[in-house]
Amino acid sequence: MLIETEATPNPATIKFLPDRPVIEAGPPRDFADAEEAEASPLASALFSLGDVAGVFFGRDFVAVTAGEGVDWRDLKPQVLAVLLDHFSSHAPLFRAGTAHDIHIADDGDEYPSDPEDADVVAQIKDLIDTRVRPAVANDGGDIVYRGFDKGVVYLAMHGACAGCPSSTATLKQGIEQLLKHYVPEVTEVRAA
Repeated sequence: MLIETEATPNPATIKFLPDRPVIEAGPPRDFADAEEAEASPLASALFSLGDVAGVFFGRDFVAVTAGEGVDWRDLKPQVLAVLLDHFSSHAPLFRAGTAHDIHIADDGDEYPSDPEDADVVAQIKDLIDTRVRPAVANDGGDIVYRGFDKGVVYLAMHGACAGCPSSTATLKQGIEQLLKHYVPEVTEVRAA
């Protein structure tokens, strides 16, 4: 089995690409700590290495974030070994009865929008799904719509994008400019 690796814009995160799907159906999954990772044997094994600060499962990749001060030269072979063991054994990605508790909600209502903005919200969600999410997935992360209120779009970043030094620039110079261009009602984009 071959597992390729890719650097991400976040120097603490590496994207691991096994030669098979990671999540066959459903949304990406994000684990911020070992307690959340208990729902997944693979995520638990990665956190058990001790130097892992985050795990993110995308459709065809696993993004692993190293803890502060950890050298990837030491951690990378350990992560590869865990991934090889997991995928070679065809072990389940999630423990039975737990996967529903850890998903990233696609359309959170953290910042409820005015019902009169339904068309604007639909445009925003479409742009995020068709233009933004695929690009962010290439960098080992995900971005999720959380709301629209008085011209402000709220988005949550996951995986390699969460905590990335360039995430603010991505939000402001990339996503905000794109949304403002296509949806004039958008005045600003903020992290949720």
